[in-house]
Amino acid sequence: MAELAEFAVGLSKSLVTTVQSAIDEDARLRQKLEADLMAFTLQLDLMKGLMDDASQLMENILVKYIKNLIYELEDWIECASHLDDKPIFWRRLLPSCMAPPLPLDEAVEETQALQSRVEFVNSCYTSYNLIGGGDDSAAAGAGGSSTSMLVQARGATKSKKGFGDLTRLITMASRKNSALEVISVWGADGDHGTTSIIMKTYDDPQVCRNFTYRSWAKLIHPFSPHDFVRTLMLHFYANAPCDKQDKADNTCRRVLAKMKAMKATQPDDLFQEFERLVTRERYIVVLEGLSNMSDWDAIRAFFPDMKNGSCIVVSTRQCEIATLCAGQFYQILELQQFSRRHSVCALFKGSEGDGDKNKNHIRTLFGRDPQIKELGEYVSETRVNSPPVMSVWGIPGVGKSALVRKLYDERKLHSNNYDKYFWVDVSRPFNLRDLYLSLLQGIHPEKDPIEECHSLLTKHRCFVVIDELRSTKEWDLMQAALKPKKAKSVIIVITTDKSIATYCTNNNEKLLFNVKALEAAAAFDLFQMEVHKTFQDGVEQEVQELISKCGGIPKVIAAIASSIEMMGKMHVLISLEQKFMHHLETNPEYDMLQDLFDWIRVYFRDCPDYLKPCIFYLSIFPQGNIIRRRRLVRRWIAEGYSRDSHNESAEENGENHFSELLELSIIQQLASQSSSTSLNVDTDVRMVFCQVNTFIREYIVSQRREENLVFELGDKCALTTQRTGRHLVILKEWYRDKIVFERMDFSRLRSLTVFGEWRGFLISESMKLLRVLDLEDASRGVKHEDLDKVVKWLRRLKFLSLRGHDEIKYLPSSLHRMGQLQTLDIRETSIVTLPETITKLCNLQYIRAGRRQHHRQLFGVEVPRGIGKLTALHMLGVVDIGASGTKTMMKELKELTQLRKLGVSGINRKNIKKFVESIHGAHLESLSLQLDKDNQGCLDGISMPRAWVNLQSLKLYGLQDKLPQWKDQLSKLRKLDLEMATLKQNDNTEFLAKLPELCILRLCVEQLQDNKISFSAKMYGEEVPTYEKVKILEISCSSSSSLHVTFGSETMKNLELLKLDYSSGLSSYDLTGLNYLSELKEVLLKGTNEEALKTDLEQKLLNHPNKPVVNHR
Repeated sequence: MAELAEFAVGLSKSLVTTVQSAIDEDARLRQKLEADLMAFTLQLDLMKGLMDDASQLMENILVKYIKNLIYELEDWIECASHLDDKPIFWRRLLPSCMAPPLPLDEAVEETQALQSRVEFVNSCYTSYNLIGGGDDSAAAGAGGSSTSMLVQARGATKSKKGFGDLTRLITMASRKNSALEVISVWGADGDHGTTSIIMKTYDDPQVCRNFTYRSWAKLIHPFSPHDFVRTLMLHFYANAPCDKQDKADNTCRRVLAKMKAMKATQPDDLFQEFERLVTRERYIVVLEGLSNMSDWDAIRAFFPDMKNGSCIVVSTRQCEIATLCAGQFYQILELQQFSRRHSVCALFKGSEGDGDKNKNHIRTLFGRDPQIKELGEYVSETRVNSPPVMSVWGIPGVGKSALVRKLYDERKLHSNNYDKYFWVDVSRPFNLRDLYLSLLQGIHPEKDPIEECHSLLTKHRCFVVIDELRSTKEWDLMQAALKPKKAKSVIIVITTDKSIATYCTNNNEKLLFNVKALEAAAAFDLFQMEVHKTFQDGVEQEVQELISKCGGIPKVIAAIASSIEMMGKMHVLISLEQKFMHHLETNPEYDMLQDLFDWIRVYFRDCPDYLKPCIFYLSIFPQGNIIRRRRLVRRWIAEGYSRDSHNESAEENGENHFSELLELSIIQQLASQSSSTSLNVDTDVRMVFCQVNTFIREYIVSQRREENLVFELGDKCALTTQRTGRHLVILKEWYRDKIVFERMDFSRLRSLTVFGEWRGFLISESMKLLRVLDLEDASRGVKHEDLDKVVKWLRRLKFLSLRGHDEIKYLPSSLHRMGQLQTLDIRETSIVTLPETITKLCNLQYIRAGRRQHHRQLFGVEVPRGIGKLTALHMLGVVDIGASGTKTMMKELKELTQLRKLGVSGINRKNIKKFVESIHGAHLESLSLQLDKDNQGCLDGISMPRAWVNLQSLKLYGLQDKLPQWKDQLSKLRKLDLEMATLKQNDNTEFLAKLPELCILRLCVEQLQDNKISFSAKMYGEEVPTYEKVKILEISCSSSSSLHVTFGSETMKNLELLKLDYSSGLSSYDLTGLNYLSELKEVLLKGTNEEALKTDLEQKLLNHPNKPVVNHR
């Protein structure tokens, strides 16, 4: 018995020791993991910093490696941050065959592999001299500007998929009637290779045939004009065409004889012969060793531009000399790369600015009439501002200069507001004196030009345009002369950079005019005018698809049209359709677009780190796909592209990113039904839908493989195609091939977006890092078994959208396993109850549920007890309060103090007061209420909480005949959607008319008093301004056969879109006062295709000053 007791004690001690060892090991690993987490977070920040510092010089392979490593570090940090912190040491007591590896052990093991890869990157940086302590001599030799030029040249090489060809450049320049071409050949780090490259071109048979006379001169200091001419003539004679007899003679003897004869007759005859050659013959001259601009100025006088295709090649080691010789607007190409620091590059004249100010600018103004009018209003506002400066900005080629030139010409011909007009193109390189002289135009040049400019703008009423401003430093230098003391003059600055535009107006956003791309119809009209022909039905569809890829950028449209017209071959359409961006970047016929591509490359190179991934992410959506703004922003948040900052939330930062891309025309507002009008409501309310600019999308698609971001399965998917990346897109056209799918590597996949047919195998267990699963555009067929796999395998999911899948009736009870979920979109599904386990998803920020039926009636979902635990929620809707338990729900809502958007159904007389009390502390921005049937008057007498003063969107469905008297609390309301039984012409319409910020008004009324509605108000018998900021008005009436609508003379002066709904049975609208709506652009007839209605309304609008269009939908 004693032995058994001793054995039990020993066993207990052994077990305690084993358990303690397991506890200690678990604790040790957790401490190590915490230390590694801190270290890798620091490593990640350092890695991103190294990318910023060295991105201009590092090799592509190293860039890719670092980017992949950054993604892996982010994935690991997120994984380690969300490991379950519950003690699991007991699993270490089990044999390895009975328990799988612990997540903690896997995370610690992965740190070792990542650490070795980080060390490898550091060693690569050291070997490439790309981090501190590099070769200072190289840096000093190159200089900041030469480094920038080298980066620009190599960017062009990368985009053109190869080096430039000097011979091709020169032969293109030798076309008849073309201007004298100056091409600079510059060595980035010395002369090595420069002479041999030029000599190869100089002796090329094609060059010899194209140029009658060729000469090569090595410049000697000090410069001697006589010696220079003799040297040139010596080479001219040596390379000049000759008869058969001369060819038989010795070349040296023949040349010397000619030179001796010329000297013997008259010394001046040599120079006269030189003058004859350079004015009458086509020639090419190579100038070797140009080192200062004084020599170039002297030499340039010897070569007048006779427009005969002659060419001068300047060889220099100085980048500044190379740029000055090439001209104000130059392009650069890399001819050959000898080392990481040294390449030989060619600089030559490129297209100028927007490319439209020196041409007939009328062609770029299709669809611009509203913008021209609006620009005039901006100028009027500028005149009363101090200083009187406004900015016009937009991407290159969009037509900024043409738009301003149109206004400039109109004012010059028809306005008495100004007595002097000046258009100044900022010279490159920037020269302040040149700018002043352009303004003065020869007036008192002997005086101080700054004082003269100041006096000119003060004494006279001047209309001044400064085109192609490129930096705030340039503007600072100009201001001394351009800011008059009295606001008699107006200055318009044109630039491609919003920050520069804002700087020039002293941060006055009201004086910033953003020029965006053309709408689809205007773009097609411009194309047809350029090619001077119409197309047959079969070809027109191809043409429209091609033009859609131009993104509404007039310069691109004009370039393609010009090419087609010049070549006269319609197969150009097919070639461009297949390799659109490749042809535009590499085909010499489209060289006029190089400044646009240069801007895009520089923009993407210098684009802020927070914005660049947002732009590349847009290529996930197919061409022409309609994107919900909120969907895009929520996906950016889930991907980590938009994060919380000190001052703003991730949602606010995402909205700011969206606005930046919208202003740059990278994201575009949806065209209206006519595709010819563009509504300016995006600045007043956030747009719901958008599209990606098709031209920018084409460029992104051509680059995205290098970014290793998006890869897609489409109609041209091949079994041998490499499948790797961060974001997978499955297109409608892809044949759902399970074999191809299973061959793909999903180990680092972050998002999956499906368009078209859904198959269960599209969810894979290997998608462990997936953050976004978006099935909104997938067809019906998602099964509940698929959702079980999603919950089981995709534990790191942050965004899940099942929107529109009405075959889904419930969510898995195991939903709580997706602890990182932030966005759940189940709108328009058949889900009526949320699972109880959803209350454990503490990171959930956005729940979009419920469905619409019977026109606008909203049906919410039942939420479980405990929903108040989700304190991170700022969007919840639509919730059925009645089904969720009124008392319980009211209590839960009080806990959700971060709510900004709320949608509720089931409101009635019994619960309305408690509901309002429960959310009195929430600072709501958007509220949607669906009243129960027979409870239309339940809002009567209900006071609006003060916390709702920031409310911007309000939807009230199921009202009787009264509106809640919340006018004083709705001072910021911009969008109002009302569904009522009837609307009386009394305090209701007066209430609507005086909402100060209202921009969008939708009225859906079953019965109107006397079948009339009047949008007007009078005081003492006079019309008073009402609905002053309303830009969109929609009217619907279901119980009348005809409705009379009256607009007063002072009402809705900013209305742009009028929607008339016929879908509820209304047969006609009798509209009075349409001509008072001076800004009206479009009338949209919803729910009818009757041409008679459209024709009748068009007749009523014949005399409207704004010529609005009428369309069906």
